[in-house]
Amino acid sequence: MTKLATSLFLPAIAIFGFSSLAFAQNITPNSNLASDTAVGRAMEAPVNTLPLDKKWWWSSAWYDDGILEVPTNYAVTEREVSYINPEDGTEVPAVIFRPKKEGKYPGVLFQHGRRGLDEPVKKLAKRMAARGFVVLAPDVYSARFIDERPIEHLVETEGDVNAGVDFLLKQPDISTSRICLYSHTRGGYYTLQVAVKYKRQENDVACYVSFYPHWQNPNAAEPMQVYRYAKEVDDLTLPTMIFIGEYDQYQRRRSMETAVSFMKKDGKDVRLIIYPGVGRGFDFRTPNVRTFADDLATKDSVQRAAAFMRKHLKPWIKK
Repeated sequence: MTKLATSLFLPAIAIFGFSSLAFAQNITPNSNLASDTAVGRAMEAPVNTLPLDKKWWWSSAWYDDGILEVPTNYAVTEREVSYINPEDGTEVPAVIFRPKKEGKYPGVLFQHGRRGLDEPVKKLAKRMAARGFVVLAPDVYSARFIDERPIEHLVETEGDVNAGVDFLLKQPDISTSRICLYSHTRGGYYTLQVAVKYKRQENDVACYVSFYPHWQNPNAAEPMQVYRYAKEVDDLTLPTMIFIGEYDQYQRRRSMETAVSFMKKDGKDVRLIIYPGVGRGFDFRTPNVRTFADDLATKDSVQRAAAFMRKHLKPWIKK
């Protein structure tokens, strides 16, 4: 039985209730569940049963002494640029966000999703630049005269994103010889193709970070969207961090969580963070619909993503 076919049987946990959940997690029905362990999910052991050295999020400095980690903050500039996709000569418009302070900084490629590179989405790239990165944000829809929120996926746009890696690595203010891939929604599929299909994970990319990625070919049939994940995930070898909300769409959560579970079984460096009380798009929801939970999740996820990328880019600082 293949990995992808196995995912067809996961709903049995929800159908047969808590006793099946307990069995899947190797716990007894009387075990206490931590507040951030959702009943009905069988992805992780309850975090309150783990020793401190296994709680990756734990901070004794905070818990014992009240010390909060100080965020890295930079004022940010933005500059419109463009580059050429050598596969067919398409010119790809993009925006570079970077700290105003002079100097060189690690490189990050941010890829927009189905929504396009509009003003709320640009804020995602800007927030990461404010953490101390040079962030390239390609606009692959404008490059191909594609309207925002397209249904179909144009394969050629994958090459447009891939060409952005070369453009970013050539920038004189990049301090690293590799970059990290950062994305959301359908952008997660684009960056997956860049890493695996274009083999950039072998030499040019140090890590993969995505917020609620669409981990399936957007052109795939409906059963593939619901029950399976993109085959390229099995070949993703980069250190990976995924963020989703508790109330994300079922068909999206299923593919992401199933993929992460198999990545973990294969011993890969992958971390899935699920924020309670928020849904899909928590990081770019506009003020008129934004909630306190959205804001907390956004601030925490940006901090964690920046720390993750900084860690994996550090070995690639140019001498």
